[in-house]
Amino acid sequence: MFGKIQGFIGGAKMAEVTCLQGRHFIVTGCAEGSLGFATALQLLEQGAAVSVTVRKNSGAIAAALCRKLDSRYHQNIHAFNLDLSRYASVEAFIHAYKTKALALDVLINNAGIHLDLLSRWTSPQLSADGFELQWRVNYLGTAHLTYRLLPLLQTSAEISGDSRVVNVVSQLHSKGLNTEFFNPQRPYNSWNAYGQSKLALVHLTRSVDRHFSKTGVTAYCLHPGAVYTNVAGKGLADTGMIEKVRNALAPVEKLFMKTPKQGAQTQIHCATAAKDTLVSGKYYRSTHLASASAEADDADVAEKLWGELPPWVMSNQAS
Repeated sequence: MFGKIQGFIGGAKMAEVTCLQGRHFIVTGCAEGSLGFATALQLLEQGAAVSVTVRKNSGAIAAALCRKLDSRYHQNIHAFNLDLSRYASVEAFIHAYKTKALALDVLINNAGIHLDLLSRWTSPQLSADGFELQWRVNYLGTAHLTYRLLPLLQTSAEISGDSRVVNVVSQLHSKGLNTEFFNPQRPYNSWNAYGQSKLALVHLTRSVDRHFSKTGVTAYCLHPGAVYTNVAGKGLADTGMIEKVRNALAPVEKLFMKTPKQGAQTQIHCATAAKDTLVSGKYYRSTHLASASAEADDADVAEKLWGELPPWVMSNQAS
């Protein structure tokens, strides 16, 4: 039986550990070595049932989790392919999840991309359906997934009174501007585009809280901190010597950054802490309530974004 433990790993505050038996989580973006992988692993160790997603080869991720877990937890792992840049992939995931008749208590929207770390792009890189790629994955795909899963979250909330949406954003949401959602003026910059997608997720958090908290579905967003994961490696891919230098200096870089386990603590805190200790619709960092950018406090913008989600996001909610 789990006791309540609170401590530090290498100076990073740990989320309180409690038994999660009977609770079912979805954690998106669970490639090995990622924040998502570390999050799923810890939730499983606390007795939760966890559905993990990756873009492809989900069976390999399930196997990697099994290698790190006591065999008694293996039956609690469910793995799915999910590519948030593709409408059909989100819909296929929803169908597969419902076919397994799995409940859902907490959705942790961890998956995301941060590309072009050197700001070499002079124009947007587009998804197959014509959206700026980071916006498509980080915001539109996540909003689509969240909206389609809200009925399951509401069903669980009717029983327990406690279902949650946890959005992993970034302090870089401060690069986003509300004016850019509706009448973009700034020249394209991939870092600004990334920040814009994360600001939109902060607003999505507020919207879920506004529309669904009265039914027991609460929402939280967070900055995980500076974490050493594979995100930077992907962002520096094909940069030649810079990529090689970064790889060579990786052991030094790791000394100054959180491990994935350390970085996962704030999202685990938002997903598992006692509900009465959290504030729905708000932004967290280092397991504490924090101040988001001033842009994030505009409830009218949040509501307008919610109302202007594409029809394919807002359709079929009840199906």
